[in-house]
Amino acid sequence: MASITQREAQQVEQANASGNTPVVFIHGLWLLPSSWDNWAGLFEEAGYAPVTPVWPDDPETVEQARANPDVLAKKSLSQIADHTTEVIGQLNKKPAVMGHSTGGLLTYMIAGRGLSAASVAIDPGPFRGVLPLPVSALKSAAPVLKNPLNKGRAITLTLDEFKYGWANALSDDEAKQLYETYHVAAPGVALMQMANANVNPWTEAKVDTKNPDRGPLLIIDGEKDHTVPWAIANASFKKQQRNQGVTEIKQIPNRGHSLTIDGGWREVAETALAFVKRFV
Repeated sequence: MASITQREAQQVEQANASGNTPVVFIHGLWLLPSSWDNWAGLFEEAGYAPVTPVWPDDPETVEQARANPDVLAKKSLSQIADHTTEVIGQLNKKPAVMGHSTGGLLTYMIAGRGLSAASVAIDPGPFRGVLPLPVSALKSAAPVLKNPLNKGRAITLTLDEFKYGWANALSDDEAKQLYETYHVAAPGVALMQMANANVNPWTEAKVDTKNPDRGPLLIIDGEKDHTVPWAIANASFKKQQRNQGVTEIKQIPNRGHSLTIDGGWREVAETALAFVKRFV
């Protein structure tokens, strides 16, 4: 397991020193922790202490990630979840946890370990037992799934692939701007683990939805999301709803998979913040 980075250690130290409730933000495929910078600022202004863990070996910047994309390969869901657990273990207070896309699935996993005071999963990736496979989700995942050898590789999307999977609800200009600002390569193995979850009994893409210590959970999904369409988010909600904790779902109209980083990010962040404020 990768050790805690200096930046993570500093964030943990600041969170503990502040006495405020930490909020742990988990990024997804094709992004870095810096994709949460706007959210971290908003939550800090609201009196929370933001912590943005890396995936093991994440470069610090988009430029560094693009210069050495191979370092992003071979990161499995369990590796990422275990590293995030290690970071959370250094916090003095039980945090709120939220994640986007694959980070949403990791949020489910962390909550299922009983480590979250409240959780928000945004456009969350599927886990074992979530059965819908909409055509748009398969098309969005095709750049990785089309070649079994991609399991060991870091895969970069083309601009057109990014437009379809992420930015279909945006103008071409905004799509290009987001692609140039945020997009980096991603480990094919993590996406394949989600895609194969229902045919692999030993998959790492599994969630303990029954843990009574899971805590309150909000699922947010963009109405026009091609990568994680409503059918997937709603099927996950039905699984999670069996938990004794509060479980809610909200659809954001006219938004795609880029809803955490595009020009409308604040609406989504404020929805998440309002939920967290109810419980921590």
